[in-house]
Amino acid sequence: MSTTNTSSPPKLRIAVIGAGPAGLGAAIEFAKLPFVDVRVYEQARELREIGAGISIQQNTWRMLDVFGVYDNVDPKDLFRPVDGHAVQHRNGRTGELLLSKGQKDTPPRYLHARALRSVLQKALLRGVDKSKLRLSSRLVEVVQLPSGAFFLRFEDGHTDEVDLLVGADGVRSVVRQFVYPDHRLKYIGTTAYRALADARDILSIPGIPDSVTFWHGPADRLYTCNLNNNVYEIAARVPQTDDTAPVSWGQDASVEEFSWRYRVFSPALQSVLEKIKEVKKFALFSGPRLSRVISHGSIALIGDASHPLSGAFGAGAGFALEDVYVLTRAVKWAHDRGLPISDGLELFDRVRVPHYAAMYEILDGYSKSDVSVKETDGFDEAVSVIVANKWDDDHGWLYRYDVEEVWRKTQEAEDARLAEVEQRSSSLLSTERDLIPGSR
Repeated sequence: MSTTNTSSPPKLRIAVIGAGPAGLGAAIEFAKLPFVDVRVYEQARELREIGAGISIQQNTWRMLDVFGVYDNVDPKDLFRPVDGHAVQHRNGRTGELLLSKGQKDTPPRYLHARALRSVLQKALLRGVDKSKLRLSSRLVEVVQLPSGAFFLRFEDGHTDEVDLLVGADGVRSVVRQFVYPDHRLKYIGTTAYRALADARDILSIPGIPDSVTFWHGPADRLYTCNLNNNVYEIAARVPQTDDTAPVSWGQDASVEEFSWRYRVFSPALQSVLEKIKEVKKFALFSGPRLSRVISHGSIALIGDASHPLSGAFGAGAGFALEDVYVLTRAVKWAHDRGLPISDGLELFDRVRVPHYAAMYEILDGYSKSDVSVKETDGFDEAVSVIVANKWDDDHGWLYRYDVEEVWRKTQEAEDARLAEVEQRSSSLLSTERDLIPGSR
């Protein structure tokens, strides 16, 4: 614990590794705690988002509101369908609309939106004290000292000593590797291609609706969406072998690398692919599921560092901000009660691990659905089965999940448990005193 003034209590020194949505969110929320001194370390030389579009779901909007950065997002940088749907699913060959998911009971303020990834990043960054952010800082060594604090060494020679280490450094997390040295990522056999085109060019094609759309085939699907400001996104996931997968995140690619898989799709979609101006590819990795997202009494993993899900649900930023919400409240909870930080982290773990376990259960269900698809005959039948089995189930709870309410109930339950323990201890002590002769 450090202090610059002998008359003031020492502050809790926190290092956040990574400046993606999780890291920036942590910087915002920890800075609100007067007993905390937080620093954020990012290995990149400059903060720039690699990729194309991002979904801002109901749960993400709620967290942006709580963090006080909701109004940092300019509405003109968002795409929201006129009819209010969240996503549509269509037959990639015929264009037939098979399913349109609405947003019943969603407050207008929290309606699903699509935007360039940089829109969300800039909104969060505007809420961060830049003096607490250190770029070009690649973490290379973590050592826990006898005091319980952590010594951190960075590639450029910079060092730090902190009381709480937060791993927000993504799917290839260095912090997670320290916590789980045997944890190994593995290429999942799929590469994501994310492309951009001019929206005016795409929306002039007959048969292409101005919507958030999955176009399904028996083995492949194409994702298309307007991102506003004349930017249009096209995304695909393509099976590849280890030897043909890209070795780095966000490599330049060509349309031909993936467009051949959609030759049986509609002529309208063929025209969409011909309008693409820029493509990048991203190898997708995953790893063993983590049984705990805390370690050493003072390490917490948040965002992709805690759940290598490879973007399966399109709301990774929202999940990361929920992690931040619970972690910062758990740290404050422990501090306010004079408890060790490890007690707060236990509550954080208790809330978030079951949440991610539920997501993995959904993915397990998807795998089972693949078996039934293989038993179908023909393009249209296979597509109908896919949409019915994988997309028509009610998994919307992920986006309506109220992390504030879950945290409140968890905190209240723990406070009640601690009060009961204290009451039992007091009763036992009183009984022991009564048994001592002359104690009254």
